[in-house]
Amino acid sequence: MSEPTDKPTDQPTDKPIDARKDSLIEYPSKFPIKVMGAKADGFVHAITQIAERFDPDFDASTVELRPSSAGNYLGVTITVTATSREQLDDIYRALTAHPMVKVVL
Repeated sequence: MSEPTDKPTDQPTDKPIDARKDSLIEYPSKFPIKVMGAKADGFVHAITQIAERFDPDFDASTVELRPSSAGNYLGVTITVTATSREQLDDIYRALTAHPMVKVVL
């Protein structure tokens, strides 16, 4: 049996790529980020400082907290105003690099 000769190519097209169309997110928009870490003094403050660094309009009163069933960990949901994919990538990098953070979703 012979193989098909109509293999798709990865050749670039002449059309410019519009990054806004490649995203499922419409910018600007409210974007929730869940951050988990050990329940410790300063954890929530550290997370809100990172959010404020990337979103000057961040409203700390919207932060949601969920302790784990054993009370050792804390889930923090922050909602930022996402303005670009790059901004969201930068926020995720900053959050995951923080020593108190275990998981970012």
